[in-house]
Amino acid sequence: MYYFVPKAANRPVYSYRLSIIHFWSLIFIYIWAGPHHLLYSALPNWAQNLGVVFSIMLIAPSWGGMINGLLTLRGAWDKVRQDPVLKFMVVGITGYGMATFEGPMLSLKNVNAIAHFTDWIIAHVHVGALAWNGFMTFGMLYWLVPKLFKTKLYSRALVNVHFWVGTLGIVMYALPMYVAGFVQAFMWKQFNPDGTLTYGNFLETVQEIVPMYWMRAIGGSLYILGALVMVYNVYKTVRAGKQVTDDLAEAPALAKVSKYRTSGETWHTWLERKPIKLTLYATVAILIGGVVQIVPTLMVESNIPQIEAVKPYSPLELEGRDIYISNGCVSCHSQMVRPFRSEVERYGEYSKAGEFVYDHPFLWGSKRTGPDLHRIGGKYNDNWHFNHMYDPQSTSPGSIMPAYQWIIRNELDKSNTEGKMRAMVRLGVPYTEEEIINAQQSMNEQGEKIQENLYNDPDFAKTYEDDKKYALKNNLPFVEMKDREIVALIAYLQRLGVDIKVKDIKDKLSKK
Repeated sequence: MYYFVPKAANRPVYSYRLSIIHFWSLIFIYIWAGPHHLLYSALPNWAQNLGVVFSIMLIAPSWGGMINGLLTLRGAWDKVRQDPVLKFMVVGITGYGMATFEGPMLSLKNVNAIAHFTDWIIAHVHVGALAWNGFMTFGMLYWLVPKLFKTKLYSRALVNVHFWVGTLGIVMYALPMYVAGFVQAFMWKQFNPDGTLTYGNFLETVQEIVPMYWMRAIGGSLYILGALVMVYNVYKTVRAGKQVTDDLAEAPALAKVSKYRTSGETWHTWLERKPIKLTLYATVAILIGGVVQIVPTLMVESNIPQIEAVKPYSPLELEGRDIYISNGCVSCHSQMVRPFRSEVERYGEYSKAGEFVYDHPFLWGSKRTGPDLHRIGGKYNDNWHFNHMYDPQSTSPGSIMPAYQWIIRNELDKSNTEGKMRAMVRLGVPYTEEEIINAQQSMNEQGEKIQENLYNDPDFAKTYEDDKKYALKNNLPFVEMKDREIVALIAYLQRLGVDIKVKDIKDKLSKK
């Protein structure tokens, strides 16, 4: 922005001093703001509150940068009406202002309690991604390409088409996601007079927002269509350019500059002539926030309360967790029940920090396209999970989850299980050497139990036998069910949230 907007407008930056404040404030404050994505989670409260405070502080430098960009166009707004390149940049800067105001607002705990895990966050992120990053990039390319190839843009009319189609795409993408986010939040938190959830079935919410997803798809398609128009326009512009083999030019002689500050030179202009020092100072500014937030979590042992009932994953569950991650399940399912009445009523006991001590990485998630899974263990039998992965709509009518049938067909790769366990040991998971040595036997035994549970269902047993006969008849390799990826995934899902038996504890207390 600080380079291309002044170039495109042929105007100087409104305030050089404000740009310096913008730069140093952003790189110092931004690194502190990360915890605002983890409010009401198992993250320590001091870290959450730190993230909130610095997120609110971000409004000042962010809007200072936006204002600096827009005021650079003072006296040149007539050019904005005529120049499509500047139109892209103005919308881009405005998108930056919107996103950097909304972000701090979403970091407030009362707002975050409503917005987090909903499509509101998707709308917020894409205002920044599509408007700020995207439109600024389009504007820069439209300004730069003709100069690189010493020609004029092939078609200003096509640039205008791209601008209006892209702008419409952003609106049609973001607005439905805002609406979907509000619908999700209100439906998830609504109660009947008797204290039960009004919409106890998560899929009721999903079905309600499907029209918004269609509008989102249309908006995204329009945005991509605009980008394709740009590709064509840029291609034709490049083709019209002329190769210049010898471009006569003469640069002014370099003036000798003192390595010390000269008379009248500000400290910062001197620093800008010292790239190594500037880089070091910027690195220090960035690292301060990281050190303050990370070091205490490493140094204070009591930062994560230990729960005696929480045990490491078995070798098969560990492999299942890798399958869960590799297939992107965490993109649609969170594993973090927040301490809200609506979430405890829907999913079960709220999540405790000590439950995640053996999770590397943690899978708290950021979006609930599907329900939270932290208390899914034991809720359904093994055959339900098998059918759900094969055909989600067969167990959950109205689900928009795709089928994952290859997980059922694929053989589980057990060749590196011991290596994974040893890596976990280095991260603090207390596997013994004996457990690691016996990993293959452990996986075989647990897989056989799950296979037996699946066999107990008559329909499954028939399908399984048909599968076996087909493989033998066609000389195809047949993989025992216990050795397939689906069994490892079922083992992992059935483990989630079962270490803390809240119901059993309540029963014992009531008897006392």
